[in-house]
Amino acid sequence: MNWKLCGIAAALAFACTTGAQAQSTPQKRPGGMADTPAQKADEKQIEADFKAAKAKCDAMKGNEKDVCMAEAKGKHKVAKAEQEVKEKDTPRAQYNLAVAKAEAEYDVAKEKCDDQKGKEKDACEKEAKAKYERAKSQAKAQEAGGKQAGTGATSGEKTKRGQ
Repeated sequence: MNWKLCGIAAALAFACTTGAQAQSTPQKRPGGMADTPAQKADEKQIEADFKAAKAKCDAMKGNEKDVCMAEAKGKHKVAKAEQEVKEKDTPRAQYNLAVAKAEAEYDVAKEKCDDQKGKEKDACEKEAKAKYERAKSQAKAQEAGGKQAGTGATSGEKTKRGQ
């Protein structure tokens, strides 16, 4: 019985100390960089803007609400991608931003297409999809161009990774 109580007490003590350590350790991003107060403030502002946009949508009904929510989610996603570009201006971050913008536009366009019926709806959705695919292709090309520029290769040369 005493061993069980000692074991439980030790587990509780361990849990409390690791929790305290986790609270005192500064949060780090996946890249290993610690958050600065400015980054935290920007993130809070992004989240506050998103909550406000969602609250605005709550008063709406039907497809109008769906369009509003798609716009709010898209703006939120784009704002996060812009934050990433602001923190580290890499070709990958630029690509992620371009894709986030394309996806946001596509999601809103799809919702707007829901207002239409039949062939008009099908045409609207095809046009939205084509525009989305073009935007993604352009983003991919820009990312590839940015990587080549970073390696010193010209557009006519192939890098070792590209062969």
